Amino acid sequence: KKLAEDIVSASKAATGAVPVQTEPTDLVELLAQTAEEYTDRLAQARLTLISHLPAQASIALTDGKLLWRVLDNLFQNACKYAQPETRVYLDLQKTADTHVIVLRNISREPLTINSEELFERFIRGDAARTGDGSGLGLAIARSLTELLGGKLELDIDGDLFKAILSLRPDAKVLFMSGYTADVIASHGVLEEGVHFIQKPFSSA
Repeated sequence: KKLAEDIVSASKAATGAVPVQTEPTDLVELLAQTAEEYTDRLAQARLTLISHLPAQASIALTDGKLLWRVLDNLFQNACKYAQPETRVYLDLQKTADTHVIVLRNISREPLTINSEELFERFIRGDAARTGDGSGLGLAIARSLTELLGGKLELDIDGDLFKAILSLRPDAKVLFMSGYTADVIASHGVLEEGVHFIQKPFSSA
């Protein structure tokens, strides 16, 4: 059943038959939530997650649900194939024109194929890299990333496995509260391409 579901998901993602609903999304919050959801699985795999996330919100114009599916696949991959008793590093970096999410770990088994081959369906590495799963996770993750207008790359250096997820530039976001925010929310007076997020009014 799991294999059949993964095949359907991979086919839909590869052909673009997945609806995309973009909105301003706080990558810091999404990454923190994903890490929290994987606390138990990482512990069961005897892995320690080290997160380096900005203190401030980092807003991207993306589909948070689809991006979560990408992150879910990457975290699953780490839990299955990382060397126990090692660290998994999660980083969010921001350049002038993109957001870069990096997840890296030490592979439990030698990686004897190149990074592009790891994206091919049903491939999970060399013959020693066995276990549950369909081998479709990375293929699905890349297809979904491309649907979001981003890019997913893999970098292999010896036993170091690194997934590099690049997303489109910042959304233009205006945070506001109070009377002016109510007017904007009701009538919409912002220039095209600017996204409005209404914050509760605070006198502090």
